[in-house]
Amino acid sequence: MQTTAKDQLAKYDPQLEPIISTIPEPRIESTNEVFHDLMSCILEQQIHYRSTKRTFQKMLDRSNIEMLTLSNFEAFEEKAFEGVKLSARKYETVLRIIEYWQENNMDNMDWTALTDDEVRETLSSIKGIGKWTIDMILMFTLERPDVFPFDDFHLKQIMSSIYGLNPKSKLKAQMIEVAKKWEGHRSLAVQYLWDWKKFEKQKGKK
Repeated sequence: MQTTAKDQLAKYDPQLEPIISTIPEPRIESTNEVFHDLMSCILEQQIHYRSTKRTFQKMLDRSNIEMLTLSNFEAFEEKAFEGVKLSARKYETVLRIIEYWQENNMDNMDWTALTDDEVRETLSSIKGIGKWTIDMILMFTLERPDVFPFDDFHLKQIMSSIYGLNPKSKLKAQMIEVAKKWEGHRSLAVQYLWDWKKFEKQKGKK
């Protein structure tokens, strides 16, 4: 029998094993569209796959757009921003993304041909795009299997609780040490932890 990623995670991480055996394996139906998902991260301060407020989706619905692209952004901008408070910093980042896409003919970029580090290098060259946003693109849009977004606020909370980490003393180093057990499948492990938090929250409401 072929050993799956979740089998390996359960085998090497005793704290993660009961979570894996309790909740369904996380699944992503990716858009595979980097521009669309980047805009989600900037405009909603969250990538839409994880969003509960659905701000970005409401903006798309308002402008009657299903997939945001460089070519339809002007139409999106005309209708989507009504009633939405956008900081100057966010708007500047949006404009930089558009400018970068135009100047570098990014619509024709083959993201699947890039390594994780090459994706990081490409996107980090856009001022306003930070590590967390790039991690979300790697995990959700490009479905890379071994991404560890240690800057994620919710992940810090969850790992501190489950693994007994000290959030006041070199938390990043502690998280990275725990994640060594997950190498090769860190994206899936992180998604299990995020889903576990949602599962526990729903359970508490019953």
